[in-house]
Amino acid sequence: MRREHFTLDVCNVDWVETDGEPAKPSVSINCTGPATDLRERLTGPDGEVLEGNETDAALRLQGSLDADTDGVVSLANRTTGEFVLELNEEADNVLKFIRAARGYGEEEPDDEGRYEIEILLDGDEFVSYDKQTFLVYDEEGNLLRKHSLIPSGIEL
Repeated sequence: MRREHFTLDVCNVDWVETDGEPAKPSVSINCTGPATDLRERLTGPDGEVLEGNETDAALRLQGSLDADTDGVVSLANRTTGEFVLELNEEADNVLKFIRAARGYGEEEPDDEGRYEIEILLDGDEFVSYDKQTFLVYDEEGNLLRKHSLIPSGIEL
């Protein structure tokens, strides 16, 4: 599958910049490419769709944070390390989403997820996860803890 087969839309992030009422951020990733390939990648060896705790979301920057840069958003299978999907996105948009998820977690500490990620196949929901972690890496592959969403008590 190609990165061009995916589009990303976010909701509930503007409240952070306007000091509005906190709302759980969500991201929808729509696949318009081969649905069979994505279904296979989202299915574990037991034939069941992967659970949220079996996947990792990340942003890998393609340049310096000091300049407007793009990044690659990915969802990976935690057990195998294989990428389930990748898509290109402006880094500032993703970092704004992470700030909203961090703020939501601070406002609503009892909610088990800081954000929701929904995978769509040609506009129809395939799977939805509540997630707490979103890792950010620089262009050399180093983890940027300050910009990542890592719940307290989690060691990497």
